[in-house]
Amino acid sequence: MKITRVRQIVAALTLLGFLGMSSASANSLITTSPISGSTVTTAPTSVTLTTQVALLPDANEIVVTDPAGVRVDDGTLTMTEVSATIGLRPLVESGIYKVSYTLYSEGDAPLEGSFTFNFSAPTVISPNEASPTPTESQTPASSSWGTNIFIIFILIMAFFVLIALVLYARKLFRER
Repeated sequence: MKITRVRQIVAALTLLGFLGMSSASANSLITTSPISGSTVTTAPTSVTLTTQVALLPDANEIVVTDPAGVRVDDGTLTMTEVSATIGLRPLVESGIYKVSYTLYSEGDAPLEGSFTFNFSAPTVISPNEASPTPTESQTPASSSWGTNIFIIFILIMAFFVLIALVLYARKLFRER
């Protein structure tokens, strides 16, 4: 009778513990502009990185280098909630440009990485005239509830296996 009461209390506490858990989320890159691996024929004036988790306003870094390894970003980093934009000097050399980044979000490890894009310079470079373009707001990616439920199920099953092993070990110890 005492054992079933203890089991009920342990089961209730375990259930309450799992209900109070929040899912872990790591920051990841959602989109880049220019798109990673793409070829652009019009020189971009900036590079934008959009992440899954809100970024901290300070300490982030984006470096853009030309095919010769020379920095072509102008150092002006603009932050919004989930995106970081670095301005570029006018690009004149064709080739593969490398974007290296280190982005910080609260309570998460730094998001570090790099990607490349190919700039195919036109034969005559004409200055880009600024024209406002409407932008669509992006909805942040949501986590997969199926994965969360699967992980919770695995943890619950592991807990029951642990309880069964403890009870089995007690039984073996008492039989000695």
